[in-house]
Amino acid sequence: MKISIMAEVQIHPIKFTTDALKQLKRLRDEKDVPENYALRIGVKGGGCSGFSYILGFDEKKEKDEEFTIDGLTVYMEKSHGIYLIGMEIDWLDGLSNRGFTFKNPNADETCGCGTSFSA
Repeated sequence: MKISIMAEVQIHPIKFTTDALKQLKRLRDEKDVPENYALRIGVKGGGCSGFSYILGFDEKKEKDEEFTIDGLTVYMEKSHGIYLIGMEIDWLDGLSNRGFTFKNPNADETCGCGTSFSA
Protein backbone atom coordinates (compact mmCIF):
# COMPACT_ATOMS: atom_id res chain seq x y z
CA MET A 1 0.00 0.00 0.00
CA LYS A 2 1.37 3.39 -1.01
CA ILE A 3 0.54 6.40 1.16
CA SER A 4 0.89 9.91 -0.15
CA ILE A 5 1.32 12.78 2.26
CA MET A 6 0.85 16.31 1.00
CA ALA A 7 2.13 19.12 3.13
CA GLU A 8 0.91 22.67 2.77
CA VAL A 9 3.80 24.96 2.04
CA GLN A 10 3.25 28.67 2.42
CA ILE A 11 5.35 30.78 0.08
CA HIS A 12 5.90 34.37 1.13
CA PRO A 13 6.43 37.19 -1.36
CA ILE A 14 9.25 38.67 0.74
CA LYS A 15 11.90 37.39 3.13
CA PHE A 16 13.36 38.70 6.38
CA THR A 17 16.77 37.88 7.75
CA THR A 18 16.93 36.70 11.35
CA ASP A 19 18.34 40.10 12.40
CA ALA A 20 15.53 42.00 10.64
CA LEU A 21 12.85 39.83 12.29
CA LYS A 22 14.44 40.32 15.69
CA GLN A 23 14.56 44.09 15.23
CA LEU A 24 10.97 44.33 13.93
CA LYS A 25 9.61 42.30 16.85
CA ARG A 26 11.64 44.43 19.28
CA LEU A 27 10.27 47.64 17.75
CA ARG A 28 6.70 46.29 17.87
CA ASP A 29 7.06 45.47 21.56
CA GLU A 30 8.91 48.68 22.56
CA LYS A 31 6.45 50.98 20.74
CA ASP A 32 3.38 49.22 22.22
CA VAL A 33 1.91 48.67 18.76
CA PRO A 34 -1.84 47.89 19.05
CA GLU A 35 -2.70 44.21 18.65
CA ASN A 36 -4.83 44.85 15.54
CA TYR A 37 -1.80 46.36 13.74
CA ALA A 38 0.74 44.41 11.72
CA LEU A 39 3.83 45.23 9.73
CA ARG A 40 2.99 47.01 6.48
CA ILE A 41 5.36 46.61 3.57
CA GLY A 42 4.82 48.46 0.34
CA VAL A 43 5.99 51.09 -2.11
CA LYS A 44 5.07 54.68 -2.84
CA GLY A 45 6.08 57.12 -5.52
CA GLY A 46 9.02 59.32 -4.61
CA GLY A 47 12.59 59.08 -3.54
CA CYS A 48 15.58 59.82 -5.73
CA SER A 49 15.05 56.72 -7.91
CA GLY A 50 11.26 56.79 -8.40
CA PHE A 51 9.82 54.54 -5.66
CA SER A 52 10.36 54.47 -1.90
CA TYR A 53 9.75 51.55 0.43
CA ILE A 54 7.02 51.60 3.06
CA LEU A 55 7.87 49.78 6.29
CA GLY A 56 5.82 50.43 9.42
CA PHE A 57 2.98 49.16 11.58
CA ASP A 58 -0.58 49.74 10.38
CA GLU A 59 -4.15 48.43 10.37
CA LYS A 60 -5.32 46.04 7.67
CA LYS A 61 -6.94 47.64 4.62
CA GLU A 62 -9.36 46.23 2.07
CA LYS A 63 -6.75 45.64 -0.67
CA ASP A 64 -4.20 43.97 1.62
CA GLU A 65 -2.86 40.47 1.48
CA GLU A 66 -1.94 39.06 4.87
CA PHE A 67 0.76 36.54 5.65
CA THR A 68 2.77 35.49 8.69
CA ILE A 69 6.52 35.00 8.76
CA ASP A 70 8.01 33.51 11.95
CA GLY A 71 5.22 34.91 14.12
CA LEU A 72 5.19 38.37 12.49
CA THR A 73 1.98 39.29 10.66
CA VAL A 74 2.60 41.28 7.49
CA TYR A 75 0.21 43.33 5.34
CA MET A 76 1.00 44.19 1.74
CA GLU A 77 -1.30 45.75 -0.83
CA LYS A 78 -1.80 43.18 -3.60
CA SER A 79 -0.74 45.57 -6.36
CA HIS A 80 2.64 46.17 -4.67
CA GLY A 81 3.64 42.54 -5.13
CA ILE A 82 5.00 43.12 -8.63
CA TYR A 83 7.59 45.49 -7.16
CA LEU A 84 8.40 43.52 -4.01
CA ILE A 85 8.18 39.78 -4.77
CA GLY A 86 11.43 38.06 -3.88
CA MET A 87 12.74 41.01 -1.84
CA GLU A 88 14.83 40.39 1.29
CA ILE A 89 14.80 42.81 4.21
CA ASP A 90 17.84 42.82 6.48
CA TRP A 91 18.95 44.79 9.54
CA LEU A 92 22.46 46.21 9.75
CA ASP A 93 23.92 47.36 13.03
CA GLY A 94 27.43 48.48 12.22
CA LEU A 95 29.55 51.52 12.87
CA SER A 96 28.91 53.16 9.50
CA ASN A 97 25.50 51.66 8.66
CA ARG A 98 22.54 51.07 10.92
CA GLY A 99 19.01 50.32 9.77
CA PHE A 100 16.94 48.18 7.46
CA THR A 101 18.26 47.31 4.02
CA PHE A 102 16.26 46.13 1.03
CA LYS A 103 17.63 43.61 -1.49
CA ASN A 104 15.09 43.81 -4.28
CA PRO A 105 15.54 41.65 -7.40
CA ASN A 106 12.89 43.74 -9.20
CA ALA A 107 14.82 47.00 -8.90
CA ASP A 108 16.51 48.20 -12.09
CA GLU A 109 18.38 50.89 -10.16
CA THR A 110 18.68 51.86 -6.51
CA CYS A 111 19.78 55.09 -4.90
CA GLY A 112 22.97 55.38 -2.91
CA CYS A 113 21.23 55.02 0.45
CA GLY A 114 19.22 51.98 -0.72
CA THR A 115 15.79 53.27 0.32
CA SER A 116 14.45 54.03 -3.15
CA PHE A 117 14.52 52.26 -6.49
CA SER A 118 13.26 52.25 -10.06
CA ALA A 119 11.62 49.29 -11.75
